[in-house]
Amino acid sequence: MAPYEALYGRKCRSPVHWDEVGERTLLGPDMVREMTEAVTQIRQRMGTAQSRQKSYSDQRRRMLEFSEGDQVFLKVALMKGVMRFGKKGKLSPRYIGPFRITERIGDVAYRLDLPASMSRIHGVFHVSMLRKYVANPSHILKYELVELKANMSYEEVPVEILLREVKKLRNKKIALVKVLWRNQSVEEATWEREDEMRAKYPDLFR
Repeated sequence: MAPYEALYGRKCRSPVHWDEVGERTLLGPDMVREMTEAVTQIRQRMGTAQSRQKSYSDQRRRMLEFSEGDQVFLKVALMKGVMRFGKKGKLSPRYIGPFRITERIGDVAYRLDLPASMSRIHGVFHVSMLRKYVANPSHILKYELVELKANMSYEEVPVEILLREVKKLRNKKIALVKVLWRNQSVEEATWEREDEMRAKYPDLFR
């Protein structure tokens, strides 16, 4: 029901409800009682809905906690700057690091020891952006340094055009190119519109 109907026990006099000519008269205790019952019912149903949504969220929530000196990976966001026409391959979240935790800030934030190349980025991050790294002497970690923006995102750069294709629609044809990106494998190459790629990356077609 609408909030007006819940509070006053009758529908709002609008063009939708012109059929109700007479107005319902509520006086004294009857009005208070019905309003109290309506508010109680609304609160119960809202509590039920919130509890149901919380149960869905708790299934994917993990309680993470780190200590000073732990090594963690830092989650970053990928921004290609072009609208994808189609996706192919598993585009999993990407992480950089590992970095050492130097300080715990409150219950859910940590300060990381970032390199000098990331000095313009604020060094305190929420626990949801961190993944624990278990040190192992046999691990050889090699990763390419990416230029991160202040919002922890970086722009991907195309490297090569692998294939070309023309997609036929009902009334037109769209030229597509399969693009290999700098930090992705060949299996993760994506199909993009050729006109958009030419406008944004003209050097790619020389």
